[in-house]
Amino acid sequence: MKKVLVIGAAGQIGTELVQLLVDKFGQDAVIASDIKEDAPSALKAYNYMPLNVLDGESLTNIVKEHNVTEVYLLAALLSATAEQQPKFAWQLNMEGLFNVLDLAKDGLIKKVFWPSSIAVFGPTTPKNNTPQHTIMEPSTVYGISKQAGEQWCNYYFEKYGVDVRSIRYPGLISYTALPGGGTTDYAVDIFYHAKKYGKYTSFVNAETRLPMMYMNDAVRATVELMEAPAEKIKIRNSYNLAGISFTPEDLTNEIRKHIPSFEIDYEVDFRQEIADTWPDAINDERAQKEWGWKQQYDLKKLTSLMLEKVDTDAID
Repeated sequence: MKKVLVIGAAGQIGTELVQLLVDKFGQDAVIASDIKEDAPSALKAYNYMPLNVLDGESLTNIVKEHNVTEVYLLAALLSATAEQQPKFAWQLNMEGLFNVLDLAKDGLIKKVFWPSSIAVFGPTTPKNNTPQHTIMEPSTVYGISKQAGEQWCNYYFEKYGVDVRSIRYPGLISYTALPGGGTTDYAVDIFYHAKKYGKYTSFVNAETRLPMMYMNDAVRATVELMEAPAEKIKIRNSYNLAGISFTPEDLTNEIRKHIPSFEIDYEVDFRQEIADTWPDAINDERAQKEWGWKQQYDLKKLTSLMLEKVDTDAID
């Protein structure tokens, strides 16, 4: 019987992933976990257990006690936050992965999902239509840890037969969780400020084009990848996943179709340097061909939904 453990479930991806997994497999099949002792409000309706992924003994106990068959490992420090705490970011992002991979190597887990990111790319990577296999020289702690993690995932598959699967997420946009320290977070925050204040100050400049994706597409892709037959998964480091590439200026123009008076200005900070090392657009033909990935949300649909759904009481 399938039993899924989502680690780092209180984050931006986790809250919506847990909901999708429960809808698909049932309440009893899914355990949400995070480092918080009490379940966050978004997870109170689900089976919740506190867990620090760096505590290998506690992780092992949960896996054994609940007969966990699959793990979705989402716990990590994101790009901008990781730059402020580089050594802890490396520890969390890497040791947590090893703890899970080792359980799978020992036969306690059948399948592992671990997210990578466009942060694995760097200033020497081709920026437009970035291919699946290309130059990777990341310049951030987050990117370095994700690149290393990709290679470890592939190593555990080749060496030990671990069924580990991964996606390189673009920037993710959702109304169910507030921004969590990522460089692409302006594309979430802007909707709250547009709806509540009619104006926004962006920390990246107007021409910064980055790959983005509506969260519904991202979590659907994640589950589709995990449910695909193993023989269809040809890439065991991480699949490119494309979405919608746009600039703050493009997004502003789309928002103004709903809020004509919306204003934006720019106070560029250190996140601009991070964004400048990332691709403009991603080629995800391998994901389309090998396990049937297809996006559903474009910029028009995303903007309309975000402005409808964001809860402006969540920000000051």
